[in-house]
Amino acid sequence: MFGGPLLIAGRGEIAVRIARTAHRLGLATVAVFSDADEDAEHVRAADVAVRIGPPPARESYLDADAILDAAARTGARAVHPGYGFLSERPAFARAVADAGLTWVGPPADAIDLMGDKARAKACARDAGVPTIPGAEGEAALEDIRAFCAEHGFPAVIKAVAGGGGRGMRVVRGEAEIPGALEAAQREASAAFGDDRVLVERYLDRTRHVEVQVLADRHGGCVHLGERECSLQRRHQKVVEEAPSPAVDDALRAEMGEAAVALALAAGYEGAGTVELVLGDEGFFFLEMNTRLQVEHPVTEAVFGVDLVEEQLRIAAGEPLRLRQAELRPRGHAVEARVYAEDPANAFLPSGGRILAWRPPSGEGVRVDAGVRAGVEVTGHYDPLLAKVIAHGPDRPTALARLDRALASCAVLGVPTSIAFTRALLADPGVRAGDLDTGLLERRLDELVTPAPDDLLPAAALAAWLGDTAELTEVGPWRRAFDGHGEVAVRDGEVHAAGRTWAARAGFAEDGALRAELDGISRRYEVAAGGDVVWVGRAGHALEARPEVRARAEQAWAGEALQAPMPGTVLLVHVAEGDPVAEGDVLLVLESMKMELAITAPHAGVVEHLRLAPGDRVALREPLVTIGAMAASSVGGGAERE
Repeated sequence: MFGGPLLIAGRGEIAVRIARTAHRLGLATVAVFSDADEDAEHVRAADVAVRIGPPPARESYLDADAILDAAARTGARAVHPGYGFLSERPAFARAVADAGLTWVGPPADAIDLMGDKARAKACARDAGVPTIPGAEGEAALEDIRAFCAEHGFPAVIKAVAGGGGRGMRVVRGEAEIPGALEAAQREASAAFGDDRVLVERYLDRTRHVEVQVLADRHGGCVHLGERECSLQRRHQKVVEEAPSPAVDDALRAEMGEAAVALALAAGYEGAGTVELVLGDEGFFFLEMNTRLQVEHPVTEAVFGVDLVEEQLRIAAGEPLRLRQAELRPRGHAVEARVYAEDPANAFLPSGGRILAWRPPSGEGVRVDAGVRAGVEVTGHYDPLLAKVIAHGPDRPTALARLDRALASCAVLGVPTSIAFTRALLADPGVRAGDLDTGLLERRLDELVTPAPDDLLPAAALAAWLGDTAELTEVGPWRRAFDGHGEVAVRDGEVHAAGRTWAARAGFAEDGALRAELDGISRRYEVAAGGDVVWVGRAGHALEARPEVRARAEQAWAGEALQAPMPGTVLLVHVAEGDPVAEGDVLLVLESMKMELAITAPHAGVVEHLRLAPGDRVALREPLVTIGAMAASSVGGGAERE
């Protein structure tokens, strides 16, 4: 097709997915990897792999020269950017073309146009696509204040470049503007290398609906219906489906025609997504993503099209094989993203080694994954581990199949979003299709459910059997698990969490635990790493870790503020000896493209601060303590320079 191998300039599940289609078409593939990904799944999925740098993305996956060098060294003749990283960088698209390689994506000029939200909005308006009221072009602090004074709140400050919810902050009052602007600019600079922002009206209680388009270089362009992407948290999608339960044939045709008009006006080629907001006032253009979307599998399922194959054929110069009149959705598909996030810890990114990975299967079920057992999940990259997609003849069937698939999906070793997503799918509003972009945040507290009570005794049984090889009367076995208290196992029973359970248990041939607790027998996924035992069922997982006492030289850590997630220190706002007031920002951590401010829990003086920007911290690592104010300062408040 290209006269040589295809280099995939990305990582994770999308790189594995692209390689799968490329191999089906007879193309050899080249993977690139950082030191953190030396044994990653996408490396194994490719025919050849090339190291391109250390773990930080800016020194590896964002290093265009290193990627082009990898292409030259392996004889690659085409580059697919996947999504994220360099996929929406026009300079990279031009560099690929200048190197004599085929770029699997839209022309650099189209990326440039649609990547600038202000210019993209003007292009959409000129093409007849409805747009959201907002300030024209780049906005500074005073511009944002003036816009909000004229149009009111809420408003949204968002990056001019890039997409995917990065560099985006909603403000609901005047006092929020400076902090939101600073955070949006910092995040935009880190994600896209461009800290420019714009401001628009923020429409509450709307749906996020996007239209998939395909265009060739011969003037052909079609749309493949819409995807419903309203279930979001922190502007990041959690569950997507196609078609949208709110869109009928007439509205689908109207939105599709608008998306096609925009693509043609932009001189677009390849696969792209026109994102819209849909509400009582109609639909409005939000932005265009000039790449393949994470949620593309639901479109593939309902239209029976391999979008990666179409991308490759278009890049090779072939005219579109699809005709609009023949493109009709069949059935319904729903996708759930599996994130390495801890719902019980404010959904902060989690990290660690995956001890067990058993993907689901079944009729209508597809899994796109970039992980396997033994892989280390680090804070360097996006926390997305896998996507589980279910297709059925109708929406209720697709939802039921997805729930069943998630219940049988086992990921042990890191906290994940699986159980939370199952609770979300069971929400009455979700099941009825009554969705908007704020639904998930409004129901968040109701959807975060604790692990079932039986997981702790099952973990105790697994630890016991691992120690003794069989459950026999050899005297009681006791162990204290961090955060769970003392557990005890003896012949025929387990005492855990203040309750005694009648128990029988044994390991199956595949390593799973078969435990009968109070007469109910269940199968549990089990994995161990050192002294830590993980046990899971029905999407829930529990980590049982022996209690560890702090070493004498770290006695101060007992009262320290601990890292709520593994990550990198982005900013340090204080120094040892500084007085602080309750709520003052002490430092900012960054992990998996997310920022988190560590604030003072009370007034006092900064102690035990040994961190600097760029330092890596582990989960629960002591960061800083806030000691008592000196006697001379009591009553006088915390003076700040």
